[in-house]
Amino acid sequence: MKKYEVIAEEIASAIQQGLLKRGDKLPSIRQIQASKQVNASTVFQAYYLLEARGLIVTRPRSGYYVAGPLRNERLLPHTAEDDGIPTTLQVSDLVFNLLERIKDPQHVPFGSAFPSPYLFPLPKLADHMASAVRHMQPQDTVSDIGQGDLELRRQIALRYQLDGKQTDLDEIVITNGALEALNLCLAAVTQPGDSVIIECPSFYAALQAIERLGLKAIEVPSHPELGIDLAALERAIIQHRPKACWLMTNFQNPTGSLMPEDKKRALVALITRYQLPLIEDDVYRELYFGKQRPLPAKTWDSDGWVMHCSSFSKTLAPGYRVGWVSAGRFSEKITRLKISTTLATSIPAQQALASYLVKGGYDKHLRQLRHQLMLQQLQFSQAVHQHLPAEVRFTLPQGGYFLWLQLPAQKDGLKLFQQAIAHNISLAPGHMFSSQQQYACYIRLNYGHPFTAANQHAIETLGQFIRRD
Repeated sequence: MKKYEVIAEEIASAIQQGLLKRGDKLPSIRQIQASKQVNASTVFQAYYLLEARGLIVTRPRSGYYVAGPLRNERLLPHTAEDDGIPTTLQVSDLVFNLLERIKDPQHVPFGSAFPSPYLFPLPKLADHMASAVRHMQPQDTVSDIGQGDLELRRQIALRYQLDGKQTDLDEIVITNGALEALNLCLAAVTQPGDSVIIECPSFYAALQAIERLGLKAIEVPSHPELGIDLAALERAIIQHRPKACWLMTNFQNPTGSLMPEDKKRALVALITRYQLPLIEDDVYRELYFGKQRPLPAKTWDSDGWVMHCSSFSKTLAPGYRVGWVSAGRFSEKITRLKISTTLATSIPAQQALASYLVKGGYDKHLRQLRHQLMLQQLQFSQAVHQHLPAEVRFTLPQGGYFLWLQLPAQKDGLKLFQQAIAHNISLAPGHMFSSQQQYACYIRLNYGHPFTAANQHAIETLGQFIRRD
């Protein structure tokens, strides 16, 4: 990074971590110049970059000030009973109905589960794909069936190594996106009628997978900042003897919660003690706004009880449908399930991604992507603060691209969804994120698309709907 980028990144991190708050005055150009031993133009460039990202503002004849999020309110922890009751699910009809209605490209995409496809280096990936197809050997079409392309698995293992986790290549299985990895993991450790622990609220795809396999869900409350309640988790394990646990430890969908490292370590110790397989859904980890990429719970897994699942769909290559699982002690069983269901993941797509990772462009792209998402979160949260009623509370995650909003108690998220759809605005009602539809007055909004005048108007419209009796 250039000197001005280093200075800008230090200030951006201080803002993101709350060390610098909205309205704080930044050091003068002369002060930064003296403390960093740089010239004035370098400091100006750093401040210009921060202005362009929406993190600071200039006040004439006064200096530079932190723009920052206008409000940093957090939701209260979920107040359901700690020891959830195993529940047979019937959520798919609702989820499919809602998803069908929010995929119209004419709608403002607040309900989407994906960031904007224009944030990704698709032309560069196309070049790597063309090269992969040209140079693919006939033997490649059969040699990597099951576990997947060797070079791609090697590149994934190297990224685990950067986190201090040594991973055997044989533990890694390439899948058709993270969703196949998660479903394979669930099928590997359960039988119909078994119970599975999920956090509450939970990603709706977890609910659908549990329903499809004839399993029961045990909902355990989760804090909107810190993740699942470990004491409640242990009580549920003792009481219900589940066969698996499905959690998102980093930037959970929908709340955006980030489990602290000491809590992840304690989580792994807990599931190891009870020999409870943990399916770790970790597709948003690379989309962090702080200085360091958060570690997965898998980092502390020495006995192989954690199956760590991720993909490139949210970070690099939407539509390529390439994910993986680092499956620990379950790798052989998951490989066999993979072969008996979908056999293999697209060989050209795997080789294209491996080539891109080898060439070293991934981390540069991720830095740009994170900066853009952080700017969009700032713009979005400011609009929410300005146009939604003061009673609306929301999360400000440290990564990912979702806001989880709590509406006034008398407001129903599903009714708001129906009103919004009629005005070409999509959103995700809280009903989608619980087996018992506990989140009637919640909605999830996606800020993964560049903020536009249409977004601004859509938030104003939502505010008008919420204020109505």
